[in-house]
Amino acid sequence: MPLSRRRLLAASATSAAVLGTATPPAEARPSDRRRRRPGPPGSSGVTLRWLGNNGWEITFGDPAAPTTILIDPWITRFHTGTYTPQGADPATPLSVDTAAIDRLGLRADQILVTHGHYDHLPDVPHLAARTGATVLGTESHANLLTALGAPQDQLSVVRGGEYLQFDGYTIRVVDSLHSMTGPRSKVPFPGTRPGAPPPRPRVISDLVEGGTLAYLITVGDDRLRILDSGGANYDARHLTGLAPDVLLMQPGGGSVPDYVPRLLDVLDHPPYVIPTHWDDFDHPLTEPAVDWGGLDALEAAVHRASPEARFVRLDHLESFTP
Repeated sequence: MPLSRRRLLAASATSAAVLGTATPPAEARPSDRRRRRPGPPGSSGVTLRWLGNNGWEITFGDPAAPTTILIDPWITRFHTGTYTPQGADPATPLSVDTAAIDRLGLRADQILVTHGHYDHLPDVPHLAARTGATVLGTESHANLLTALGAPQDQLSVVRGGEYLQFDGYTIRVVDSLHSMTGPRSKVPFPGTRPGAPPPRPRVISDLVEGGTLAYLITVGDDRLRILDSGGANYDARHLTGLAPDVLLMQPGGGSVPDYVPRLLDVLDHPPYVIPTHWDDFDHPLTEPAVDWGGLDALEAAVHRASPEARFVRLDHLESFTP
């Protein structure tokens, strides 16, 4: 049956139970890390550019040859009907628009994959081959990427818990959870692909979730911390102590009690919250983003739970420097 995320996610985004202000349970303790407020906007030297959906380009360092990290870069945005009343047809063919990807001129040192769905994974093999980037993801993500033609020697299999040192920055891989939607609280297109690459994926239902990861990127000597979870769900046990300065946060969370206040509390109330994965991706990346229905509710919930936080809305391909 077609899967409609508009009905499921929009309903959850406006649910008072989800976006409420109840006192968080004991599991959601603030970080033991002393909160160091970042400087005024523009002072960090780190630029975040929104590539639509959960796609992000994070750059810093030498302006002539910046270090670049991509998260879930999906530029092709083929038509799926995901946010229509009918929902996405699982038999929708996969496609990759290499010309559209190349026009952006993206480079990358690392590409971070949060999960394996069709709106996160399909463009990664082409970008990996073109940029030479190392791709981080679960065993299932690596097998799906291999089946799609990604260079195998560039794939780094992670599972959550890894803490990786690079030149001038670190990446902490965090075990996370995918959004669960509908009356039975299910993960869309669930499953894993362990062991060996499957046959080449042909339709969107062939790209299963494959485990969900979050990533904490820390630039310089704790200059700036950025957290992206890729879904409207989380395990608070793995977030305690992270205390990001910038949280890339998805609307929704219909199956998560007090989704917004608990998350902001366990993360010690990040100074910046930037919404992600809020646009209807049937509209081109070259046009203004179209809200699928959860953005205003998310902003209101963030302001209630964390009044001092700055909620930063970006449009397609817009940039922000904290």
